[in-house]
Amino acid sequence: MRARRTMAALAGLLLTAGISVATGSSAQAASCEGTYTIVVGGTGSSWNNDGFTGNIQQHVGYPTQIPNGASARAGVNELNRLVRDQRNACPGQHVKIGGYSLGAGVVHIWVTENWQTFDNVNAVLVSDPKRQGPPGANGGAVPFGGIIGAPLAGADKFFGNVPVKTICHWDYVCDESAGIWTYPQNHVNNYPNDFNMDHHNDSANEVWYNGAWYPA
Repeated sequence: MRARRTMAALAGLLLTAGISVATGSSAQAASCEGTYTIVVGGTGSSWNNDGFTGNIQQHVGYPTQIPNGASARAGVNELNRLVRDQRNACPGQHVKIGGYSLGAGVVHIWVTENWQTFDNVNAVLVSDPKRQGPPGANGGAVPFGGIIGAPLAGADKFFGNVPVKTICHWDYVCDESAGIWTYPQNHVNNYPNDFNMDHHNDSANEVWYNGAWYPA
C-alpha cells in the first residue's frame, strides 16, 4: 500500500507545471481574422495563469490539480467545445493549439481523437507526457500509466494528417531516458522561449529533442 501511494505521488509530481493556483474558465469572443490560437496549461495552472504568451485568443480552463486520466478527459472535452464553437463561427479560420505538460497530453489526445473530423489545424506539444520515442524514450505517462489511467496513460503518434510540433528538452516528463533526477528543474526551466506561441508557425510538423531537429 505504501509503495502504491509513493508511486501515485510521483505520478502527480512528474506532470506538475510549477504553478499552484485555482483553475477557472474563460469565455471570451475571438475574431475570425488571422489564426485562432488556443492553449492548455499544465498541472496546477488556470486559464488566466498558464505561462503561455503571444497572440493568444483563448486559454482553456479545466481541473488541473490532479494529473490523471479524468482531468485530461475534462480538458479534452473543454478544448473540443471551444475550438468547435470557434470553427462554427469562423469556418475558414486556421486553429493553432498549444499545450504544456499535462496540457500537452490534453492536446495530444484531442488531435488523436479529432483529426479525422477537424481540418485546418496544427498543434504544438511542449513536454508531452504521451510523447512516443524515438528520439529518446517514451514520456512519463508510460511508466505511470496504471496509476494515472486512460486517456492520459501511454504514448503514441496518432496524429493523422495534423501538423504537430513536439518539443522535449532533457526532461523526464516527455523522455524517460532523461532520468527522473532531472525533474522538476529541467521540466520547469528548459523551455524559456517555447511558451511564446508566436514562435511556432501554423504548419510545423517536426520534433525538437534536446536542441536538435528531427522529422515528425
